[in-house]
Amino acid sequence: MDRSTAFPGAPAGDAGRAVVVGAGVGGLAAALALRRAGWSVEVVERRNTLERYGTAFGIHPTAQSALDRLGLGDALRASAVPYRRAHIRRPDGTALAALPLARIERKAGRPELLVSRPRLIDALAAELDRLGGVPVRHGRRWAADADRTGGADLVVGADGIHSAVRTALFGSRSGVRTLGTTAWIGIADFETGVHGETWGDGRFFGITPVEPGRTNWYATVPAGTTADGLRAAFDGWHHPIPRILAETDPAGWIRYEMRHLHPALPSFTDGRRTVLVGDAAHAMTPNLGQGACTALLDAEALGRAVAARGRAGLPAALRAYDRERRRSAQRVAFGSRTLHRFASARRPALRDALVGLLPG
Repeated sequence: MDRSTAFPGAPAGDAGRAVVVGAGVGGLAAALALRRAGWSVEVVERRNTLERYGTAFGIHPTAQSALDRLGLGDALRASAVPYRRAHIRRPDGTALAALPLARIERKAGRPELLVSRPRLIDALAAELDRLGGVPVRHGRRWAADADRTGGADLVVGADGIHSAVRTALFGSRSGVRTLGTTAWIGIADFETGVHGETWGDGRFFGITPVEPGRTNWYATVPAGTTADGLRAAFDGWHHPIPRILAETDPAGWIRYEMRHLHPALPSFTDGRRTVLVGDAAHAMTPNLGQGACTALLDAEALGRAVAARGRAGLPAALRAYDRERRRSAQRVAFGSRTLHRFASARRPALRDALVGLLPG
């Protein structure tokens, strides 16, 4: 792809001005998509700098294609590692089923990729800098009653699960729901050679590659579990889980409560001037590893819809975006929440038997 071109079909001279609220993956990708559509774009972010926290993102082939269309495919592949072999296991190490990574690769003609969140954020920011004219205004909070977007044609809410833009559109109809579990994530400075998820009684542990010499890990346990409690929760589980927890510094672990957006929104847009992308629209649990993917797909679809219709056709573009993305993203969110309940089940004998019936 020619990284300097806009999306095909962008009406010449019919571009507008957009303000993107939030500078996470969804916000930066939306800014990039709109800039490629020929629009003037500004990003406002309440934090004082881009947040480069986090560990690994799985990037499905569909999201890789979206990044190709945004001009970031080569940058992604330069810093990502393929994910080709992983299993679901019992705590004693018995493999119950293979994850469908080989099927994904056969169908798409390319493997699932894993990339660290900081590298993806940096790649998006670097491409925005390369295109020029996309300022990121840090330390600014957006509020509907003090909207200082300067008459922007379009406001993109990419401000996460606690989205102020979503609240302005829909009030408290949909909100943050907790699931009674706590997630911990981190990076181990060694490679394990063992990847996938291990499901126990009310808890599970995941291991993936992230870059040469390092391993991404994540764990989910009952809410309120401390760092010491985390180690105890997985004591006696198969190698290399105890080693990962013993040889990584808890000061570098990231802890958060498992949450999602519920109930699902009736629309991702007001159909006139405002639209939602990423977690602001469909925050989900991380169990399917699709949060970043859906945000990237949202951003690319929004840019494509706007490019095809221009400023004069913005209401139609927003409706087209909603038709393309809402049900798809909400299905993924529902599936991820369902998988969380399944993987976190107590009395797991029946669950394990069902998993064992899956194709290898």
